[in-house]
Amino acid sequence: MNCERFIEVIKIEQEALRRFLLALCCGNRDEADDIAQDALVKAYLSYSKYEESGKGTAWLYRIAYNMFIDTNRCRHTMQPLDALEKHEDPTFAADREFRYQALYMALEELPPKERTAILLFYLKGYSIREIADIVNATEDAVKKQLSRGREKLKTILKDE
Repeated sequence: MNCERFIEVIKIEQEALRRFLLALCCGNRDEADDIAQDALVKAYLSYSKYEESGKGTAWLYRIAYNMFIDTNRCRHTMQPLDALEKHEDPTFAADREFRYQALYMALEELPPKERTAILLFYLKGYSIREIADIVNATEDAVKKQLSRGREKLKTILKDE
């Protein structure tokens, strides 16, 4: 990947990547931003080594996911919904639309692998194969994670 292509991928995906990490971190904006920043720096330092045999965005999400797992940063802390709505940065306008605290709380109860599969599949629209590449798992494992995650979310949200 050349520098121009890297910048193009970052411009297109930066905000979506931050939203993905925000959901993965159960609404903790500070942790999500720290992971996003670290992931973007790591991607920048290694973009010249990336061989574009696949989707550049999946490569970026894999780096971010690995940063999340490696640092074990999601401490299961929720930010109050008011804090999300008061954020003045227009780049997070879509986050203000994600007002369902019950969903954040339900996602918080899922193991990180199931949460990641659910978010990549439903939030980003990645295929099972792409998710398997991002999280370094088999397609069958991703299907099981999605199935388990959906069932757990149904149960959790039904009880509320």
